[in-house]
Amino acid sequence: MIKKSIAIYTIIDDLLKEIEHTEPQNRNISDAEVITTTVISALYFSGNQEKAICFMRSVSLIPNMLSKSRFNRRLHMIRDLIVDLFFQLSGMIKELNIESEYIIDSFPVKTCDNMRIANSKLIQGEIYRGKKATMRRWFYGFNVHVMVTTEGIPVEYTFLPGSKHNSEALKQLPFNLEQGSRVYADAGYTNYKIEDMLRDAEQIELLVARKCNSKRKREPYQEFLIESMRKRIETTFSEITTLLPKKIHAVTDYGFILKVIMFLFSYTLNKIEK
Repeated sequence: MIKKSIAIYTIIDDLLKEIEHTEPQNRNISDAEVITTTVISALYFSGNQEKAICFMRSVSLIPNMLSKSRFNRRLHMIRDLIVDLFFQLSGMIKELNIESEYIIDSFPVKTCDNMRIANSKLIQGEIYRGKKATMRRWFYGFNVHVMVTTEGIPVEYTFLPGSKHNSEALKQLPFNLEQGSRVYADAGYTNYKIEDMLRDAEQIELLVARKCNSKRKREPYQEFLIESMRKRIETTFSEITTLLPKKIHAVTDYGFILKVIMFLFSYTLNKIEK
């Protein structure tokens, strides 16, 4: 775990140098050390930052480690920086992705159990009550829509309330891809207008599985290709959700989303570090 921590710190520090990140010189620990500790908490301690803080201090990787409360304040201060680093990293992954093929799907992240919805203070409203058909269950929280490479490495993401239709995610994802890229998705992402726009304006082919009553039928071989490609993302989501704790502790929706982003970022770092 020590070698892994050092490797992750090196990657993060290089990314920060790449974007010419600066910070005050009188700090006890750097932003790279804060982010590294949070990544370790996601990979090995189910997001428990206190355990990660104790580990980094005990093995003398960060002897001047902050207290839990000060660490949490520092983490929230650099939320936008973490998002920037993710997309900086994803840009490098896209450049190395010679195939230029990607897959989009979503997985639910609940904020509370169904029986506690009425008392939920983190989020409120029926808009967050969603159903995951493939899992045959209802949940209260967010759908995390993720675009991954064919090797299962996340490169883009967006969050939607649980009840929102999957196709709404297409309006929020940046689709910052090379011309000629192919993106595979299930029938829930059907939006002919966006398909046409991506093809005509960006030369990106959005290959969405068709329903039986679709106005734009696909050839059987195309449906087979889309289905076989989509199965690859199921392994990725299984690995990501394994990292997530049964309950993500957060005081605000802002903090909740930040923690999920850190799990995505940590998973991506872990994949490329291997």
